[in-house]
Amino acid sequence: MTTDPLANWNGDEMPLGDVCIPASDRGFLFGDAVYEVLRVYRGQPFLETEHLGRLRRSLSEIAIVGDIDRLATRMRETLRHSGIVEGMVYIQVTRGSAPRTHRFPQRDCRPNELIWAEGFDEDHYALPREQGAVAITAPDLRWKRCDIKSVNLLANCLAAQQAAEQGCIEALLVAEDGTITEASHNSAFAVRQGRILTSPLSPSILPGITRSLVNRLAARCDVTIEETSFRVADLPELDELFLTGTTSEVLPLVRVDGAPINDGRPGPVTRKLQQAYRDFLEEHLA
Repeated sequence: MTTDPLANWNGDEMPLGDVCIPASDRGFLFGDAVYEVLRVYRGQPFLETEHLGRLRRSLSEIAIVGDIDRLATRMRETLRHSGIVEGMVYIQVTRGSAPRTHRFPQRDCRPNELIWAEGFDEDHYALPREQGAVAITAPDLRWKRCDIKSVNLLANCLAAQQAAEQGCIEALLVAEDGTITEASHNSAFAVRQGRILTSPLSPSILPGITRSLVNRLAARCDVTIEETSFRVADLPELDELFLTGTTSEVLPLVRVDGAPINDGRPGPVTRKLQQAYRDFLEEHLA
């Protein structure tokens, strides 16, 4: 029997299924909201400072006044009361409930804050991390401020569903000029001639927390990272391709659109970064 995740709605804890969101909530009506997802290992939220820092920036970019310290306290309390040891925590902040107008409310509008903690099925990524995963390419149809982690994810969902229908784990998003920006819910990295390539930070990509960690881990591994975009046309010439994300960690891609990446097996740079990630995690948990 599946237990309903424990949620916190504006400071009150309850089962997630009991949360009642007003129909006038601007996150529900307009997607006027931002969110974060944190991985939980052994009861500890991983990279908490970095995730909350990005949440603070997202709130600032869309002019929602949020109390990050209060959210952090509620998150930790909810996680502790949930008893989750291996899982994830979701945080969402909307502008609040107000009469439906496209412009921001003209009167005071208190943000609505939702948090919940739930277990995570590690088996979903365990085998693909070991053997390598397959992906497709899809047009990048998202809005022009992908650096804000907003709840406006319809284009991401369409791409992810397209990948799922083709038996793939992810969709690499392709801009009009053929550049691979990132994936539907992961950051994308290529390896060519021993160097790691990844899209430079810009409004076109999310500043991934795991992406940033992997950039630091590459330095530990004496691997050069270049913030240089790569294109669909470059895929046949790549030595390796991998994704990073909060739940996927470091995930090798071995086939894209049916064609193998190099010899169709996870490569040595990806393996080195996977081990560096696990080593860093053990240091963090210690």
